[in-house]
Amino acid sequence: MRGAPDTHHGPRTMLVPTLSFWLLNALLMLVDTTGKPNFITRYRIQPDKNNPVDPVRLRQAVKRVLFNQVCLSGPVVVLTYMVMKWRGDPCGPELPTFHLVLLELAVCGLLEEILFYYTHRLVHHPSLYKSIHKIHHEWTAPVGVVALYAHPVEHVLSNMLPAVVGPVLLGSHISTTSLWFTIALLVTTVSHCGYHLPFLPSPEFHDFHHLKFNQCYGVLGVLDRLHGTDDKFRNSKAYERHTVLLGLTPLSESIPDDPKKARD
Repeated sequence: MRGAPDTHHGPRTMLVPTLSFWLLNALLMLVDTTGKPNFITRYRIQPDKNNPVDPVRLRQAVKRVLFNQVCLSGPVVVLTYMVMKWRGDPCGPELPTFHLVLLELAVCGLLEEILFYYTHRLVHHPSLYKSIHKIHHEWTAPVGVVALYAHPVEHVLSNMLPAVVGPVLLGSHISTTSLWFTIALLVTTVSHCGYHLPFLPSPEFHDFHHLKFNQCYGVLGVLDRLHGTDDKFRNSKAYERHTVLLGLTPLSESIPDDPKKARD
């Protein structure tokens, strides 16, 4: 027998993405600060950086990320939930079908690619870069938690907005929204983690952006190809390594940098 609707189900469900983010980053920070287990450090993309990570810089990053999540992400998620509830019942008792979830995740991913690419290029404009986006680029060799290390304006504009637009427009169920936010946070963490680990999505694309600043602005790379903002990347060894590693040999060993160029 089904009881009354659980009005607290939505807010509780939206804690899943945040908990997933910190669980993964706790593991990554353990490796970054201790260099153990040793076999993971073999997969570091920029082997001369963060070996180990500067604990002072890491603490500063964690503080800013916590501020962004508590003071900005929290209110934005609550506002998003209220808008979705105004449109319908995002916590309805009937879960969406598997095929609908896949479709909505695909649409959310496409919308994120479009919005993130153009908002990201916007904060790279000279009039905004120094006062806003430069904070994120303090890390030329990023670590996982740096995914949300950003100026408050950038955090809302480039981190939050591209992720929330999809579920709001689609009127997604709270379970789909929570899954989408979790995937988005874990993917951006992997993109910033600094390790090209076996069987995980390749972080070479975004790592190259942190190294070169004016390349690889998007998530999927579709708009970068369209606008030609991945030309240097496609001519680099990093592009050859930009694939899912299906073995245990680090791609930095099987596809090493040209010693004369070495990411110059």
